[in-house]
Amino acid sequence: MRRIYESGAIDRNNEEPFQPNERDTNDEPQAMRTIPSTYLSRLLVPHRIRNWAISVSVDTPRDEFTTDEQISFAVTMKNKLPIPVTLPVRSPIPWIWEVDGLTDASHVEIGNPPDEERGFRFSRGERRTQYRQWDGMIRISRSEWEPAAVGEHTIGAGINIDGAKNKGLYDETTVKIVRP
Repeated sequence: MRRIYESGAIDRNNEEPFQPNERDTNDEPQAMRTIPSTYLSRLLVPHRIRNWAISVSVDTPRDEFTTDEQISFAVTMKNKLPIPVTLPVRSPIPWIWEVDGLTDASHVEIGNPPDEERGFRFSRGERRTQYRQWDGMIRISRSEWEPAAVGEHTIGAGINIDGAKNKGLYDETTVKIVRP
């Protein structure tokens, strides 16, 4: 197609609207200059508004599960603002999930991520959904697991910042485990 335009084989006439006009070969595409949105968010958006902008919700497909079922749940995080928002999280793990207040349903600390502040970035209006499954077991030591008791259990998730519950960056749901 390029050879046709360069050869002049196509008749170009400014009076005929459906014929192509002359190309200006001197126009080079310019790179778009951008400012990092993480930097702008930290500079211009106050912490209170950043915390308000992000909503967290935890959903399960049902409220009741048997002891031999996997309990799947979805954690949805959404930026309600039309501008990018960056939350300062306290480790490389940006969000956590819990069962009855136990992170990853474990009494044992699985890993010890470094305490380094990072940014958890959300584009404007972005919605992130993470899917997890809990097998109904609670880790009590490095190599020992026990089944969760029959009854109600709370599954929660939130952004990995101090005071996530108070800042509205945490949500939980209750499920009931019954015998089959």
